[in-house]
Amino acid sequence: MNPNRPTPARRRLLAAAALAPWLGAVRLAVAAPPPAGADPAAARLVFVLLRGGMDGLMAVPAPGDPAFAAARGPLADYSAWNAAGPLPLAAADAGPFALHPLLPELHAMLAQGDGLVLHACGLPYRERSHFDAQQVLESGGSRPHELATGWLGRALQAAGRPEPLRAVALETAVPLLLRGPVDVDSWAPNTLAEPAPDLVARLQQLYRQDAALGQALARARSLREEPGMAANPQGMAGGMAAGPGAGRNAQALTVARKAADFLQRGSQVAVLELGGWDSHVNQAAPNGGAANSLRTLDAMLAALREGLQPGGLWQRSVIVVATEFGREVAVNGNQGTDHGSGGVAFVLGGAVRGAPGGRVLADWPGLAPAQRSEGRDLRITTDLRSALRPLLHQHLGVPRAALDTLVLPGSAALPALDLLRA
Repeated sequence: MNPNRPTPARRRLLAAAALAPWLGAVRLAVAAPPPAGADPAAARLVFVLLRGGMDGLMAVPAPGDPAFAAARGPLADYSAWNAAGPLPLAAADAGPFALHPLLPELHAMLAQGDGLVLHACGLPYRERSHFDAQQVLESGGSRPHELATGWLGRALQAAGRPEPLRAVALETAVPLLLRGPVDVDSWAPNTLAEPAPDLVARLQQLYRQDAALGQALARARSLREEPGMAANPQGMAGGMAAGPGAGRNAQALTVARKAADFLQRGSQVAVLELGGWDSHVNQAAPNGGAANSLRTLDAMLAALREGLQPGGLWQRSVIVVATEFGREVAVNGNQGTDHGSGGVAFVLGGAVRGAPGGRVLADWPGLAPAQRSEGRDLRITTDLRSALRPLLHQHLGVPRAALDTLVLPGSAALPALDLLRA
């Protein structure tokens, strides 16, 4: 055997590497094309996963809580971003809450009634490990590593439709959240030069019988030939390149716009991620990591809304924004916050029953030391699965029996929240 001659498996890897910029939007284990006559009016669900543990009391402060100022110390001062302080949430049930000044687009959605805030919410997991908490958030279990697939991945097949729901992960690999019995497409921007057309033609001929690479190449080619679906991110709507010189905000906008594009073209579920929420140091810095993460999240949500407006798709959409845990209530010695438990989630979209001024759902436990979990955390009073259950059942059509046993096992006794418009 000639040791310099590539094996069939290595030839497939070399071909995939050469075609990487061209394949762009498609992983090798690719989902089937949309069925003929797919219903474009079907409901849409977007999940935005905030990795790192967003401080819910920074994003959605509670200035009306009598213990807020003393509990938060320097983190209760929002004047560096807005002389008037946090943005008010004025609905009748908004309670003592407001919104961070760096979230103006989100504030506009909430004020118009296109969404709501879940406060003092969280997971059954109460420890402080990012990895274990993210595993529970994505798997839908009660304990880390109890389940090896994702609750949303399992829901794709359980949605009570003749064909599984079509989903796309807007990242280089499909996250645990979407892993399950149904194939899922993935897409991520790249900055590599496209291969020469002659190379593409020869590789397509060579691997036309290959079950994995041949199918992926054919799928990528069909997508690429659709208007606005070029693999090169510079060709996308808005002209936002995502190269090494582009900022984090620009890349996030690119991903959000592409997610909306996939949803407009027939995908029913999309998953996006935004990291950088681990705010142990200098959390109140006007241009620090926490502030920049809020700016980026706000821009992403605005881009999603804009991309879903054509054709009225926004009115049939729900966007869930969640993180693995919140932060401790009090500031630490480095002017940041350490890992906690209770936090916030956002449920947005035209299908969501908000309220003019900004709806907040919270069984508020209070911020005084005696009211905190372990004397340091915002206490969890709402299980996040209480929000996921009605969204999956009423919006995507997952039967309750499947929710109880397959999608979110162990959650049957949780109260279902009233989140959707009639």
